[in-house]
Amino acid sequence: MLTAPVILIASFAYLGLLFAIAYYGDKRADAGRSIIANPYIFALSLAVYCTSWTFYGSVGRAATSGIGFLPIYLGPTLMAALWWYVMLKIIRISKQNRITSIADFIASRYGKSQMLGGLVTIIAVVGIIPYIALQLKAISNTFSIILHVPEIAMVGKESPPLFLGDNTFYIAMLLAAFTILFGTRHLDATERHEGLVAAVAFESLVKLLAFCAVGLFVTFWLYDGFGDIFSRAAQVPELGALLTFGGAAGSYTTWASLTFLSMAAIMFLPRQWQVTVVENVDERHLTKAIWLFPLYLLAINVFVLPIALGGLMHFPSGTVDADTFVLTLPIAENAPWLALFAFIGGLSAATGMVIVETIALSTMVCNDLVMPVLLRMKGLRLTVRRDLSGLLLGIRRGAIVLILVLGYLYFYLAGEAYALVSIGLISFSAVAQFAPAIIGGIFWRGGTRIGAMGGLAAGFLVWVYTLLLPSFAKSGWLPIGFLSQGLFGIDLLKPQELFGLSGLDDIAHCLFWSMLANIGCYVAVSLAKRPSAAEHGQATVFVDALRQSGATAGPRLWRGSASVNDLLSLLGRFLGPERAQEAFESYARNRGARSLESLAADASLVHHAESLLAGAIGSASARVMVASVVAEEPLGLDEVMNIIDEASQVLAYSRQLEQKSRELEAASQELRDANQRLQELDRLKDDFISTVTHELRTPLTSIRAFSEILRDNPRLDDAQRAQFLGTVIKESERLTRLINQVLDLSKIESGNAEWHSSEIDMREVVDDAVAAVSQMFKENGVQLEVNVPRALPSIVADRDRLMQVMLNLLSNAAKFCKRPGGKVSIALARQDGFLRVDVTDNGIGISDSDQEMIFEKFRQVGDTLTNRPQGTGLGLPICRQIINHFGGRLWVQSRPGEGATFSFTLPFNPAQAQSLAA
Repeated sequence: MLTAPVILIASFAYLGLLFAIAYYGDKRADAGRSIIANPYIFALSLAVYCTSWTFYGSVGRAATSGIGFLPIYLGPTLMAALWWYVMLKIIRISKQNRITSIADFIASRYGKSQMLGGLVTIIAVVGIIPYIALQLKAISNTFSIILHVPEIAMVGKESPPLFLGDNTFYIAMLLAAFTILFGTRHLDATERHEGLVAAVAFESLVKLLAFCAVGLFVTFWLYDGFGDIFSRAAQVPELGALLTFGGAAGSYTTWASLTFLSMAAIMFLPRQWQVTVVENVDERHLTKAIWLFPLYLLAINVFVLPIALGGLMHFPSGTVDADTFVLTLPIAENAPWLALFAFIGGLSAATGMVIVETIALSTMVCNDLVMPVLLRMKGLRLTVRRDLSGLLLGIRRGAIVLILVLGYLYFYLAGEAYALVSIGLISFSAVAQFAPAIIGGIFWRGGTRIGAMGGLAAGFLVWVYTLLLPSFAKSGWLPIGFLSQGLFGIDLLKPQELFGLSGLDDIAHCLFWSMLANIGCYVAVSLAKRPSAAEHGQATVFVDALRQSGATAGPRLWRGSASVNDLLSLLGRFLGPERAQEAFESYARNRGARSLESLAADASLVHHAESLLAGAIGSASARVMVASVVAEEPLGLDEVMNIIDEASQVLAYSRQLEQKSRELEAASQELRDANQRLQELDRLKDDFISTVTHELRTPLTSIRAFSEILRDNPRLDDAQRAQFLGTVIKESERLTRLINQVLDLSKIESGNAEWHSSEIDMREVVDDAVAAVSQMFKENGVQLEVNVPRALPSIVADRDRLMQVMLNLLSNAAKFCKRPGGKVSIALARQDGFLRVDVTDNGIGISDSDQEMIFEKFRQVGDTLTNRPQGTGLGLPICRQIINHFGGRLWVQSRPGEGATFSFTLPFNPAQAQSLAA
């Protein structure tokens, strides 16, 4: 039985496990052994996109709109296909400039403007508050439901007392405490939290397993599979409509608007920016996430429709909120432990989102709202305080608490008026306002700070008027006449039918007008005013990010004087003296300086110090702080343009050097290959000389021996003398043949051989060769068979050379046949425009290794192969050269003990081949 203590213990145990994983991840990172340097963990961390909206709300939306829940996941899938370029560029820019948040990114692109960063932070905080309220609502409602197991008790509409009388407030404060423990235990110059990423990856697995467990339970335990659920639903008219496009699933306009919103959300939600951009340790991980993340979305949505349909059929009276089907179906079927697992999965989805989102927002609030204000308050004397790291941590912790309190207030005031999905879409519409400024900023040099501010402000105001304020009106906190009559009773100012535009749902209506205002102001104002020198410099850095192979052009856009000690002291106030000292010493070593005293305070050092500081307080505030300790000479737009042109020339020259380097490497490789070929030729030359020397030595030795016998034994009888003289003559002929073959091979290889080509009928060459060797075959007891077709096209070759080839192949075949019972066959055939000749014997055959050696080491053929009888060993190379000369190919096929077949092909005479074919 599930009791309150069991549920609380399980919940706290799970949160404790997440904290332990995060703590372990941070310790491994400090030791230089990151556990998140893995593309699979990176891809799983991206699944923080799947919150309680996915875990509970998708089922609720599917119960009312059927397949209409899909656009929220189609958008990220489509956007992931563009990550290889768009997201890669954003990650590259952020790493080069130590950008730590989406506000920092936009502010840095448009001249490191503090005002612009503050505006982005306000939009993000206000826009995300409803989303945090969604998570609080999901945790609060599901906790209330599971406390009543085995009964199914829906949460009442009456509101409890605000703050201390409301359990949701305590949940919010508990989440604030865990968020502080997860994300603000120390200050990091890179704003990376490796332990947090590891914990988020783990919770992504937990919520996937929990949701799939419920899906399997409903699909295969309550019903007999997908087919059973869908067939039963199709028999109910109201449920059958959920399985078709249109109607309940929404119009094309709804699908298009939701797909666009989700495409923007996967890029620009602060939590997605945090895990995708800030926490990325290797941009190469993006290539695997491009397909792994959509695969995760597919897996977690497979059972959405079965659970929704199963819940609707199980609770036909409509007394159970569809958003809770994931939890109430196991409870109704007396599966309390599955219900607890589902609750842990939903808790995991909600807490993961809240922790990452509030960490990202608290960084933005600290760096882009609070710090710029504090830096302008001279009474605080921040520039002279020795250590500000504690102040920064305190600001961020306070921001976390404030954000969660605001989320709780929105939930209390307006959360009950909307389903989970509807609350999430309000936040999606808000973060979509960042799209023009970011996408325009990384691809269009003409975008300006004023244009970005105008576009963001216009889009945000339209979002507030057409979506946020109506949510308060529907909750009773604003007059309902505001919706039905418009502001000041003007029909054209109805927030959900602005300027008379009707027929769209709330989200599509807001998206149309806010994007029109945002993009229109951004483009129009940017075109109306030229960018400043700082904006132009930053535009070049951002637009050309993928063309730069290292540091940005930032250091070249600075001129002035600075002191190493002043920069070190400034950095120490925000990062701590020890960490600042380590950072500067590492920089000095990389620059080849022996000590900090010998380090030059040039533009590169100033840029490095500003980048380190930007990781802690944001790029805009970092620029202000660095400017307080250095004497910078302002640059005009013309000077910036000259510097950029010079940098472009240097970059082009660098690319030319890289190209030349690649060409030199290729040439070096060719030289190495040529050297290897020369070494091989030297080896083959040595083999050739060795073979020829051996072949010459054998007949010469025989001739000398028999000559000495004849000389020293004058009394030999005539029969013996004739026998010895015959042997001497035979060896002399062998020597002559060898010399002729060597000369012939030398001429062929050197290109000095004489060739007398003409049209030849190969059948006649075969007949002449057979007649020439018939006596030798008869003496050796070898049977010869000839298989020649009646009609064959002619070939163009040298008749004497082909005769030489045939005699060589037939002589070898006769020598290597069985004794007795030798058999040799000749076969002619047509083969794909070539004439093929096969000479086959039934001898001892050739081993596989020898077959490979025959034509690679052809000068060794003969004595060294397969223990065959002695020969000159040079016939096959000559044959091969002859066949190759006439465009053919010579090869051997054999198995030991089964004989050998030497084959060659020669091309037909084209004219005759066509006439015969006709």
